Amino acid sequence: MTEKLTHINDQGEAHMVDVSGRAETVRTATASGKVLLTKEVLGLIVSGTTPKGDVISTARIAGIMGAKKTPGLIPLCHPIAISSVNVDIKVVDDGVAIVATVKIADRTGVEMEALTAVSIAALTIIDMVKALDPGASIVNVRVEEKDGGRNGHWKRP
Repeated sequence: MTEKLTHINDQGEAHMVDVSGRAETVRTATASGKVLLTKEVLGLIVSGTTPKGDVISTARIAGIMGAKKTPGLIPLCHPIAISSVNVDIKVVDDGVAIVATVKIADRTGVEMEALTAVSIAALTIIDMVKALDPGASIVNVRVEEKDGGRNGHWKRP
C-alpha cells in the first residue's frame, strides 16, 4: 500500500481527519448483513407472535437510530447531517436479511453509518429472539455500494 492512512498522523497516532477543505457532495452508502435463525423463530417473526413484539419494525427503527448515533460509537467518525436512512428487512430461508442505505450531502463518506444501521438492526433482532434462539448469529455485515466523494462510485463485484 503506497497511500498513507488518513486516520494516522505523522507521529503514528490516531487522529480525526480534517475535512474542512473538501467540497460538500451527495454521498450514499449501502450495507447489508444477515441474522441466521431457526425455522421456528422465523415462523414466529413472520406471524408476529414473538413474546417481545414486532421484531421487524423494531429492528428497522433501531437501525435508523443507529445510523444517526454512529459518531458517538465510532471514535474517529465525523458527525454528519444525514438526509435519509432506509432500512429494508426481509425474512429469508435461513434468517433475516438487512439492507441499509444512508444518504448525505457532506464532506465525508457515509459507509460507517450504513454499517452501523445494519449492525444495530441485527443486534436488535437477536435481543428480541435470544430466549427463543440462543444460537442466533450475525453474518456478512459489509458495504455493498457507495457513491460520491473523491473516490466516486464503488460496487461490490
